[in-house]
Amino acid sequence: MDLNRRDFMMVPAAAMATSLFAAETAVPWQRKIRRLGQTNMTEHDPAVLDVEQWADYWASLKVDATMVSVTGILAFYQTKVPYHRKGKFLGDRDFFGECCAAARKRGIHVIARMSPDLNWEDAVEAHPEWFERDAEGKAVHHTEDPRLFRTCMFTSYMTDYVPAIMREINSLYDVDGIFTNAWPPLGTLPVCHCEQCKKLPKPGTIDYWDKFNERTIYLWKLYDSIAKQKKPTNFYFANLGGGIRSTANLVQLGELCEWFQSDNQGRGGDDTPIWGCALQGRVCSAVQKGKMANNVTGAWSTGTPRWRNVYKSPQEERMWFNETLASGMVPYHHIIGGENGMGEDRRWLEPAHKYFEWTARHDAHFVNKRSIANLGVVMGQRTHLFYQPPPGALMREYMDGMYYALLEGRYLFDFVHEDKLAPEDLAKYAALLLPNTALLSDQQCRQLRAYVDAGGSLLASFETSLYTERNERRPDFGLADVFGIRKAGEIVPTVGNAYLARIERQHAILNGFSNTQWIPGAQNRVPVAPIDNPVLTVVPGFVAYPPELSYPVQQRTSEPAVVLREKGKSRLAWFPGDIERTMWRSGHTDLARLLQNSIRWVAGANPPVTIEGDGVIETFAWETEAGFAVHVLNYTNPAMHRGWLREFFPIGRQKVRMLLPPGRRVTRVELLRAETNIPFTAGNGAIEFTIPKVVDYEVAALYSA
Repeated sequence: MDLNRRDFMMVPAAAMATSLFAAETAVPWQRKIRRLGQTNMTEHDPAVLDVEQWADYWASLKVDATMVSVTGILAFYQTKVPYHRKGKFLGDRDFFGECCAAARKRGIHVIARMSPDLNWEDAVEAHPEWFERDAEGKAVHHTEDPRLFRTCMFTSYMTDYVPAIMREINSLYDVDGIFTNAWPPLGTLPVCHCEQCKKLPKPGTIDYWDKFNERTIYLWKLYDSIAKQKKPTNFYFANLGGGIRSTANLVQLGELCEWFQSDNQGRGGDDTPIWGCALQGRVCSAVQKGKMANNVTGAWSTGTPRWRNVYKSPQEERMWFNETLASGMVPYHHIIGGENGMGEDRRWLEPAHKYFEWTARHDAHFVNKRSIANLGVVMGQRTHLFYQPPPGALMREYMDGMYYALLEGRYLFDFVHEDKLAPEDLAKYAALLLPNTALLSDQQCRQLRAYVDAGGSLLASFETSLYTERNERRPDFGLADVFGIRKAGEIVPTVGNAYLARIERQHAILNGFSNTQWIPGAQNRVPVAPIDNPVLTVVPGFVAYPPELSYPVQQRTSEPAVVLREKGKSRLAWFPGDIERTMWRSGHTDLARLLQNSIRWVAGANPPVTIEGDGVIETFAWETEAGFAVHVLNYTNPAMHRGWLREFFPIGRQKVRMLLPPGRRVTRVELLRAETNIPFTAGNGAIEFTIPKVVDYEVAALYSA
């Protein structure tokens, strides 16, 4: 069988008219999904898997859908597509078909899972044009298995070979959708020197990113049209995730895709804090409100080094499930195949079973209508992909620091994507935070200016708006007039001691500071021109050693260490230093207090939800099908910043106060983890109640009339 490009590219006219079917399904089936599961099939599974046992396990977890491997690297069915290699244990078995039939018999939707990122040496020899090339023109090996080679998304591999498998699956099986794993690539844009890629702009540039996004959208639409050849309710979706640093333009894909598959399986290294999953959920909500979004939780040993077939700690997995639910995503239990398809390490089976049974008892409280937060954190995707921070700094540290300050301050907040700054997107927010959002277009600056003119407040830091959306440096900040600042020099890095901030007068952002005239500054700063009546001024850095010389040569300057401004109802705070990153790197409590006070000052009084009590928590509050839900995640743990959770450290009484929308009243408050009702008081447009204890996670479900 030879591949024919024209045959692969033909799409029936009926598939192009998908909008005709939109009115027939008020709520698409994928938006009704509440639980997901997957056994990542291995080549050996066709020899040992008990398909009925496999399907019974997932049915017992009450999953609504499962991925079944096709795959593109190794075929799990009797394929006729050239270079789709059959696994050596497949024999004459239709392994994919058996799994598909068993799942559907139990009422479980089936997604055909493909992997278009790798193929074998015989494919390289027959179609050298399909593969990534290094600078010397050699085909690029897979980093872990040299028998496999990396394919290039700009070649006919993606328009010939991949569609051939999709159409073959459509012709043979009753599937509900098609999914591609490992494409688009997560976190890092590809670098390829094949003949097709030589025609593209330089890798790593915004011009290249434009072409990358064009190709991604083109392929997504092509694959979706193929999925819909089966039936109108079918669709295609791909691997996403990657948090703020996702490679593909998240807003463009958010408008196109029906299912945001977050492949964020667990803490991947020494520098991932425990809230990494919740952060991903905030990204999903920012770019794809109301659509299906899930997070794949790997039961296997994520991190470095990896053990793909051994269970991680049950506490770590459970917290990842907790964060998935709390942040508005659908939980997804992911295991690796092995004996009977369940693996030799069977410790990962029962914890997820219990957890999913619990969620099934309370489904209505996890179907969210809207977030209740009125504080937004701007996520600068372009900044995270293309901005070059000062030497020694990592881009993720800016958001890590701001995120940590928000958690310690117990703030309720949403992420707001930089491409969603229109008035209708920002109307609900009293204030926006811009943690070193360096790349902003003129249009985005105008939108933020209009937001302030309408009464919104802003807090920004360091090089925010100093670059255009094309990563071109401006002579001054794009938001200089909004904050009342003027750039007065280039970045001043730390040599020895970081600069200090001298307290010149009292202000709300300095609440809690006493008996000192100095507090820490940041590691790097962009000097701004003097202002009238400053609150903090810069004391320039000086040597840290020898201690005999560790004192400021210049005791006082007119350079502001913060610029505060009130304009009508708006409050504006500008930090010339990378204060949030410095706080994250140093852990300094003064910087944490300063950030939290400043957020409180710009956000104003009467937040929609306040929670008083001990511990480090993350809070989400949603309007739900049943009323409202307040989610409390307990991160109080020595492994909060590194490693895995080994045990939980419960925190005591948490006093909650929540403002209610006009005309709404609460009839009952139930704690879903404790599965008990608790007393509450209501009046003056608010409700108050106390959660007696939070072990790892608690959800206060408010039944509303």
